[in-house]
Amino acid sequence: MTEDRARVITLVVVDDHPVVRDGLRGMFDSDPGFRVLGEASNGVAGVDLVARLDPDVVLMDLRMPGGGGVPAIAELAGRGARSKVLVLTTYDTDSDTLPAIEAGATGYLLKDAPRDELFTAVRAAADGRTVLSPAVASRLVSRVRTPSAPGNESLSAREREVLELVAKGTSNREIAAELFISEATVKTHLTHVFAKLGAKDRAAAVAIGYDRGILG
Repeated sequence: MTEDRARVITLVVVDDHPVVRDGLRGMFDSDPGFRVLGEASNGVAGVDLVARLDPDVVLMDLRMPGGGGVPAIAELAGRGARSKVLVLTTYDTDSDTLPAIEAGATGYLLKDAPRDELFTAVRAAADGRTVLSPAVASRLVSRVRTPSAPGNESLSAREREVLELVAKGTSNREIAAELFISEATVKTHLTHVFAKLGAKDRAAAVAIGYDRGILG
């Protein structure tokens, strides 16, 4: 517990608007739990910066001249970057949300998110937990559908429990502790959940879970 509290989460901000970058830097630097390592004005520069600075979390805008967010997210994922990408944008259209999640974003928030929500989301992203704003989740459920098998298999009671905890932003380690199982078993359950729902990752599984009434 003490270690978690003492941990400083490092960030890189990628946004084409200087005012936005300045605002985010000021916001995060005012809290001792965060440190902004650098800023970039487009996705290409952002990828290079992340490669050099290796931050815990990348705050990534989507539509930027000189290099958009989705190709940058895909490039970071392809390179096996340790950094988690949290999309922070004004866009919540279908053509923005799903490609960003599919490219490898850990979460997706809109820029009107309150400060506390943003801080919580960054901490969750740093731990590898999926973060979706309600507006984005509703967008995703309208798009992420798998009408054909194997996406129609029903989840077991334990798999549903695991998915419910994932939807709450719970990490694999925390799920293991709560359900009194090993992290390896959690990963096995998640593999089954993804296969049964036809989901590529945690965010997609949560979206499909809401869409089908498995969650909420």
